[in-house]
Amino acid sequence: MNKKDIILAGVGGQGILSIAAVIGYAAVQSGLYLKQAEVHGMSQRGGDVQSHLRISENEIASDLIPQGKADMIISVEPMESLRYLPFLHKNGWLITNSKPFINISNYPDEESILKEIKSITNHVILDAETMAKDLGSARAANMVILGAAIPFLELDFEKLREGVKFLFGKKGEDLVTLNVNALKAGRKITEEKIKKKSEKV
Repeated sequence: MNKKDIILAGVGGQGILSIAAVIGYAAVQSGLYLKQAEVHGMSQRGGDVQSHLRISENEIASDLIPQGKADMIISVEPMESLRYLPFLHKNGWLITNSKPFINISNYPDEESILKEIKSITNHVILDAETMAKDLGSARAANMVILGAAIPFLELDFEKLREGVKFLFGKKGEDLVTLNVNALKAGRKITEEKIKKKSEKV
């Protein structure tokens, strides 16, 4: 890995900080440099949340990602994923949940949002909440989304697993297992998408 510039997006209460913590743990354990911009929006549950996360083999000067330079947008909320499209590199990937968190009266039409996401060349969209619920708890949806981003992160899965254990270990082994299974489920969706895409070429 040379560098990875990642925009994390969602709304307060969806676990953006947990995604950042697991990635950050794996990056540090891999001997990489890491910088994270201040997380905005956390003061209000349900308010929009975004953060810049930069990982590199070399020292990082700024914690902010320039527009058009993000390798990934990882979002737990579909409308929020579109909010930060100006940051995404033309070859970057958008990974997002399909299920909206409707916290405003004028929330856009869901079909329009999904259509716009699907118009982006490199995208992975999945119903993370339903997948997490099937595994045992909808609260693990953020780890499903993170799992879907794994093939593009270039971080060792075992180090990400260790990050989950570090984050959730004090709350019991069952919770660790749930979140690791969520990672695996999300990763499988993306791996299948990449395989289908390569078969079409």
